[in-house]
Amino acid sequence: MPGENAATTEIAEKMDLTEEKDGGVLKEIIVAGSGEESPAVGDKVKVHYVGTLEDGTQFDSSRDRGEQFEFTLGQGQVIRAWDIGVASMKKGEKCILTCKSEYAYGKSGSGNKIPPNSTLIFEVELFAWQGEDLSTSKDGGIIRRTKVKGKGSSPTDGSELTVHIKGLHNGNIFDEREVTFTLGEGSEHNIPDGLERALEKFSKGEESRIYLTSTHAFGSEGNTKLDIPPHADVCYDVTLKSFEKVKDSWEFDTSEKVEQAKLFKEKGTSYFKSTKYQMASKQYKKITSYLELETSISDEELKKERDSLMLVGHLNLAACYLKLNDCKGAKDQCDKALEFDPKNVKALFRRGQAYIGLYEPYAAKLDFKSALEIDPSNKAVTSQLHHAVKMIQQQKEEDKATYSNMFDKFAKIDTEKEDSRRKQHPDVMENPGEWGDKPKKCNEPATEEEAMAANLENVEMLNSANIPT
Repeated sequence: MPGENAATTEIAEKMDLTEEKDGGVLKEIIVAGSGEESPAVGDKVKVHYVGTLEDGTQFDSSRDRGEQFEFTLGQGQVIRAWDIGVASMKKGEKCILTCKSEYAYGKSGSGNKIPPNSTLIFEVELFAWQGEDLSTSKDGGIIRRTKVKGKGSSPTDGSELTVHIKGLHNGNIFDEREVTFTLGEGSEHNIPDGLERALEKFSKGEESRIYLTSTHAFGSEGNTKLDIPPHADVCYDVTLKSFEKVKDSWEFDTSEKVEQAKLFKEKGTSYFKSTKYQMASKQYKKITSYLELETSISDEELKKERDSLMLVGHLNLAACYLKLNDCKGAKDQCDKALEFDPKNVKALFRRGQAYIGLYEPYAAKLDFKSALEIDPSNKAVTSQLHHAVKMIQQQKEEDKATYSNMFDKFAKIDTEKEDSRRKQHPDVMENPGEWGDKPKKCNEPATEEEAMAANLENVEMLNSANIPT
């Protein structure tokens, strides 16, 4: 019969998108899309759709609402049939998805509009998609587009990874290799920070393309070894081959955390001696993060070890931050170090250096003087104290010049006012005072020398009010 042949032809033109080929999600293309790419798992997609039951009853439509529907692909935010069907579409494509109940709302249905065990038919049009933003600040600097989804857990900081990477810049391959490294120390292997942050979201076997803006790649310096210019955006095709996950800090008992902290200290010191201050700071941060909550230790020896390592962690972080010109960070770490040892010369000295960098010489002077009271023969502290005193003197001279100019301006304004008043009242201004002298204004110095002396006295008073006690 003609009707049967037509029905057979219609069914034959539909594509079965399910892995099992059970006919659970059938697709019929109405308008072909453009390009070769389709959205990937984790992409945020924008579509229009009209949903109907098999009898043609419409139960939902984004077109009627006049607003495109947006969701993240492959995250279970929509029915399973949509995650499968939309992943097969090209940009601009319009298709019909026929979805069996097992791939839609199953035996329970949905509300009053979709009965149990309903096969649903959707007309779907795909407009655009955007990769998953993995950056902490959501600035679009680390975008992931997943090609093959991995399985299982994700690596954490300190895990040993084996990955295959292919780096591209302007379409040219600049780095292709299989590399094994410790997550968090990728810069030792020319792995940019943004790629490491992305790998924290990978599962074993995952294949993804990672797009990095220059801020999350090689920054303003670029990478001469890889022939990457400054301020260059790059992308990587990455496969996570395997990883050995380290235990999280909460999985260690106190004594194990102390032993781990000792290892972090050794590694950090090694990086510091090699002038790799950013890497060193990461290791010293691990010391404090592992031990900061270990405050109730009954074993006295273990408690001493913990406190000693915390002190070292904060002190060495301060040293790293000073090298990295982060004076605020250095000052904060010294504050924390002094909570463990209020008379620690290194903490006072480094905080003094931080205050110098923050242009707070009075506070620096106090710290250097305190350090010298504890260690009077310390030449480095003495030298820095002289530097702070010199800065204070220079600041005073600058203040004197500022205030002197200010008083000169005030004097000029007063003179102009006086001249104006004379013009308005010449009879009064031309007569001498009661004792034959020209009248003075209140508190006006008699001579130019007296005026300068008064100005300097005011400057000294203002300066002394700003000196910390």
